[in-house]
Amino acid sequence: MLDVAFAQAAGAAAAPSQADQILHMAAIFAITIGIFYFMIIRPQQKKQRDTEAMLKAVKKGDRVLTSGGIFGTVIGKKGEKEEVVVLKVSDEVKMEFARQSIVQVIERGD
Repeated sequence: MLDVAFAQAAGAAAAPSQADQILHMAAIFAITIGIFYFMIIRPQQKKQRDTEAMLKAVKKGDRVLTSGGIFGTVIGKKGEKEEVVVLKVSDEVKMEFARQSIVQVIERGD
């Protein structure tokens, strides 16, 4: 009889309570959110800030690459907020592009 009571008491102590289960689930959820933030969201925000800084720094004489794969040299800007950039693609060809289409500055102008 004593063995049965001891076995029942040991089994009851080993089973986690519902509050412990909720706490454990919340901890796992918080860790998952933290991993998601540091692996996906934070690097994406950093890349966006870097891209915005690069686009703001584009000036006349910079050699750039557009999202369409066209290389050109910036010769001017248009619009109220200078959202349009004029690129010299060859000696006689000048093209207008949205500033957002610039993906990389190859070399800085003088």
